[in-house]
Amino acid sequence: MKVSKDIGIDLGTATVIVYVQDKGIVLNEPSVVAIDMNADRIIKVGKDARVMLGREPDGVKAIRPLRDGVISHYDITLKMLQYFIRRACGSVWLPPRVVICVPTDITEVEERAVVAAAKDAGARKAYLIEEPVAAAIGAGLNIGSPNGCMVVDIGGGTTDIAVIALNGVVVSESIHIAGDKFDEAIMRYVRRKYNVLIGERTAEAVKMSIGAVYDHSAPKQIDVKGRCLTQGLPKVITLSSKEMIEALVEPITAILDSICSVIERTPPELVGDILRSGIVMTGGGSLIYGFDKLIERATGIRCRVAKDAILCVAKGTGRSLENLNSVPDGITNISRERQLNF
Repeated sequence: MKVSKDIGIDLGTATVIVYVQDKGIVLNEPSVVAIDMNADRIIKVGKDARVMLGREPDGVKAIRPLRDGVISHYDITLKMLQYFIRRACGSVWLPPRVVICVPTDITEVEERAVVAAAKDAGARKAYLIEEPVAAAIGAGLNIGSPNGCMVVDIGGGTTDIAVIALNGVVVSESIHIAGDKFDEAIMRYVRRKYNVLIGERTAEAVKMSIGAVYDHSAPKQIDVKGRCLTQGLPKVITLSSKEMIEALVEPITAILDSICSVIERTPPELVGDILRSGIVMTGGGSLIYGFDKLIERATGIRCRVAKDAILCVAKGTGRSLENLNSVPDGITNISRERQLNF
């Protein structure tokens, strides 16, 4: 057996990404668990469980144990964490220290649940880091500088918006509108306009293929299969990227409103910094075509999508592992410790 490396976990609503110290990202799996309801046992985790969503055989249920960025099924989340920690570390005689990212609006009760789940899953010590802080670190921003930076992290369950300076969050807002709500909006649009029912996985595929919130220079189309609600029979329809602008208007508007709200509450000196440095977008939701242009048009502030946007939170969580020896005893949320050098 060997001594374990510390690990960082981006425990997302849609995806779990695991970063191992000195190795980098070693796991990137859907946060889905398949359960045999008759035997009450887990049979699949991650990619193998995800393929079952909407296709489960009798007696089997595929579950996403995290909703809106927090734990909704504790026991299942615990088993999922055990599985991923074991895969990341292998057989070790000294359990790892673990840093897990959480939304900025997480309650103390929810924080304790995440820490308890990590420890019960085999962590020697468990720490938390707020998602926008981890995203900023992973995007290569200097969050220790007095010059403020603004990050918009759009994940699966939550969108976290924060202005960060001097290693701390100055102003932030977290809303439960992100990738999952985009999928739901596409499902509602197809049902309303075409009277066709499509599943979550189909909606997600549409979003990833032709999702757009800004006029496309080269419009795209995709054929989508669903069930006609009038006849009850299979039906194929063609969706365009231009239709996605209409389909996604509600969740996108809510995110824009939150971004503007954060800017309005930001101290004037930091607003000047943001005007110079711009807004940085991270997370899978930031990859929707034209989202950066739309934010730029709505705020008047230059906006860009970070390199490897989907992995920024995991990379930032991984980089925070370097600070664990400096964390004071009794501290759980390391993103609130301004003396740490990120």
